[in-house]
Amino acid sequence: MTTAEKPPLTILLCAPRGFCAGVVRAIDAVEQALKLFGAPVYVRHEIVHNKYVVESLRRKGAVFVRELDEVPETEAPVIFSAHGVAKAIPQEAERRRFNYVDATCPLVTKVHREAEVHYKRGREIVLIGHAGHPEVLGTMGQLPDGAITLVETVEDVERLIPRDPQALAFVTQTTLSVDDTAGIVAALKARFPDIVGPHKEDICYATTNRQEAVKSVAPRCDAFLVVGSGNSSNSQRLREVAERAGCRVARLVAGASAIDWSAFENISTLGISAGASAPEILVEEIIDAFAERFAVTVETVSTAQENTFFPLPRALRGAAA
Repeated sequence: MTTAEKPPLTILLCAPRGFCAGVVRAIDAVEQALKLFGAPVYVRHEIVHNKYVVESLRRKGAVFVRELDEVPETEAPVIFSAHGVAKAIPQEAERRRFNYVDATCPLVTKVHREAEVHYKRGREIVLIGHAGHPEVLGTMGQLPDGAITLVETVEDVERLIPRDPQALAFVTQTTLSVDDTAGIVAALKARFPDIVGPHKEDICYATTNRQEAVKSVAPRCDAFLVVGSGNSSNSQRLREVAERAGCRVARLVAGASAIDWSAFENISTLGISAGASAPEILVEEIIDAFAERFAVTVETVSTAQENTFFPLPRALRGAAA
């Protein structure tokens, strides 16, 4: 098909999109450990929720395990993922004398510290998040059982019976929908006026910025694509944001090969964003795939500038320098 025969398509590319500072730091930690110590480097859970990234690191010598009991006795580095881990995990690593590196995103660590401070001040803690997500498991694992109660919806808030309504605090998962979370926080404050919240909101800057970019672009589009893995919370939230903003076709895809082309017939404007753990190469491949079928014009729509940088975990920092 010649360019003249292809239907025109304007692609509105959201900015910011893709990797955040915490993801860059976590991936760099694995690559730096491989450079310093050679393969294998063991990684507990996916370092970030993206299959392309995980497979790329696996080819370089990273070995991904679900739990530490899958790691043999070794002097090789053992790295904890960006999502954070329960306190029992580093304790187990120390007991087995592993050379471990904690690649938890500093913004997740901030939530852990907040929860600890509330606990020391005698407050019962409400965590807004998604059950079973690694970040939620890590946050709840900072404190003894029963210290943190998970709520996922406004209905959960209505059912909540705290031990002391005057001694309550809340923290949140960092990758939630900004709008959904605002509704849950409002419900908490309405039921428990004395509840203590974070000094600075817990949803991270990257999650917020990507959602705002999608909100500005999606209403202008016939269809919207979010690049990211199905197990990525922040990517799932971006698809939901696009849908709620009025885009009739909003899809989450892992890459170009996963596109269901029947959903993208007769469109003239396509929005594209990428979750915080999705590499830019996947976005480029998707644009190329559309360019084979459409006469594509790409326009970047920028709603925020990001310059956040997190240094490598201390255990790898001196060696990097």
